[in-house]
Amino acid sequence: MIDALLDLPGHLRGRLAGALESGLLALPPSAVTLRSVLGSAVGCDTVAAALAEVARAGVSAPAAALWIRSLERVATRVRPPELVWTGPEVAGLHARDTRRVFEELLGSAERSVWVSTYAFFDGPRAFDVLARRMDAREDLRVTLLLNVQRRRGDTAAPDHLVRRFADRFWGIDWPGKRRPAVFYDPRSLAPEGPSGVLHAKAVVADEAVVFLTSANLTDAALDRNIELGLLVRDSVLAAEVIRHFQTLIDRALLAPLPEL
Repeated sequence: MIDALLDLPGHLRGRLAGALESGLLALPPSAVTLRSVLGSAVGCDTVAAALAEVARAGVSAPAAALWIRSLERVATRVRPPELVWTGPEVAGLHARDTRRVFEELLGSAERSVWVSTYAFFDGPRAFDVLARRMDAREDLRVTLLLNVQRRRGDTAAPDHLVRRFADRFWGIDWPGKRRPAVFYDPRSLAPEGPSGVLHAKAVVADEAVVFLTSANLTDAALDRNIELGLLVRDSVLAAEVIRHFQTLIDRALLAPLPEL
C-alpha cells in the first residue's frame, strides 16, 4: 500500500494531500476524481487501491492527508544514496565526481565538518576550500582525523614523530587563519610497527550529509585513480558516524595533535 504513495512524485503527493484536506477528494476515491486530482492516469489504479485500504481501516480523509504529508517529509529527508566516482570518463556512464563532491560539501558547510583521511599530499591545495570556508564562517566547527605515519626505518620516539608532523601541518600544510581540531591514532606510531592506522575516508557535513569514499585527499585519488564513494543525505546516519568518532576521542583512542 505505502509503495504506491512513495512511488508518486513529491508534487503529486502534495496535490493528493491537499485534495484530501479540502474535501475535494473523499475516501475511498473514485477513479475519475483521483485522475482529475493527479492530472494523470499513471499509477492512479494502485493509488486508488491504497487509499481504499486506508478507508477500510477507518482513517478519515484529513488524517490520511496528514499521513501522506509525513511520507513526503520522510522522503525529502532521506534521499537515495548517490554513487561518486573518480576515474576515466566513459560515454553513457554518468556519476558524481569525487573532487566536486568534496569541494561542494566543504565549501558550503554552515555548522560543522568532520573529515577523516588516511593520506593527503600538498596540504595547502588539499585543505584550501575548507580553510577558506572556516575563515569566512567564524561559527563553523571543523574536526580533522589524520593518519600520522612512522616511515620505514625511522626509529624516532612517538612524541618526536607527532611533534614533527604537527610542525609541518601547522607551519606548511594548513593554509587558513582559523585552525581545526585535529586528531590522530597513536597506534600508528608504535616503535615496533603500527598495530593499527587511521584508514577511514569520510566527510560529514552539518550533521546531515555523509560521504564515504575510497579516495584520500590527494590529486591522484580525487582526479585520476578509479575510486568509488557513496553520498548519503541522512541525518540519522550522520549523527551515528559523528558519535562513533567522538567516542574514540572521548576515550583517548584518538589523540589531539599538539598546537605550535
